[in-house]
Amino acid sequence: MSSEETLRFGIVTPVVTLFGREASWEENAGPAELREIALAADRLGFAHLTCSEHVGIPTDIAPQRGSRYYDPLATFGFLAAITTRVRFLTNVVVLPYHHPLAIAKRYGTLDVLCEGRLMLGVGVGSLEPEFELLGAPFGERGDRYTDALRALRAAFGKRQPRYRGDHYAFSDFIVDPCGVQQHVPIWLGGRTPRSLRRALAAGDGWTPFSLGVPEVGALLERARAWPEWSQREGGFDVALPPDGASDVTCPGGVDAMREAVARSVQAGATVIQLSLASESLPHYLDQLAIVRESVVPEFA
Repeated sequence: MSSEETLRFGIVTPVVTLFGREASWEENAGPAELREIALAADRLGFAHLTCSEHVGIPTDIAPQRGSRYYDPLATFGFLAAITTRVRFLTNVVVLPYHHPLAIAKRYGTLDVLCEGRLMLGVGVGSLEPEFELLGAPFGERGDRYTDALRALRAAFGKRQPRYRGDHYAFSDFIVDPCGVQQHVPIWLGGRTPRSLRRALAAGDGWTPFSLGVPEVGALLERARAWPEWSQREGGFDVALPPDGASDVTCPGGVDAMREAVARSVQAGATVIQLSLASESLPHYLDQLAIVRESVVPEFA
């Protein structure tokens, strides 16, 4: 159940998120390096770049969750101005932190500026201290998330949106700009069966995290028996990393990457989220070119 027949390769953007395992060049990189990465992704024909959202990470959690998170709206606004083809995936925006109409307006403006290249990845959120920091009710996040998804779908791309739900309601307002895409792709993040059910029911794809590729494959196999799966109309994307390879310049690296991608496809991936271990920006850019030349065509 794929939204497109050809496997797509997106890029987990270096620099914009740091988990403490990255090479030193990423820690010291900034706009100049991001520019080179985005231009290479655009020139080589990769599907998208990613950027995640967190406002503040508690200090005791930072070693596990990472400490650097570029703001996706600002980051993609910068990158949209220098590219023409590559799309921009929020991976993910924590939807319960926001009013859905604010997301429709802010990211709708970005969608206008990037000429319809936006993809919205959204998640329910799990960091209770960050919810408290932002004044968002942690205990209600699941219900608010479900309602916000419906509201966002009703509002995005609509100049005069109308919606009434349990937590959000709006009408008689003009939202301009409102987004080029009438049906912006919305992927739901998560790592549980419930997140996959939500994605099947309310989204266009699922972008799991903290799950191994075999675990995802087993969950997708179970999901094919769910009513949410059989009742879907149209395609559904599953975005997974390659199962086990990260440096295509090592001896045998290209073959290892092909095999890793093949395992992810076998598990159910329709989109590959490419993350590459690199020693420098030139090393990273060399790997992008190698993947495009020697790996991507194998899955065309």
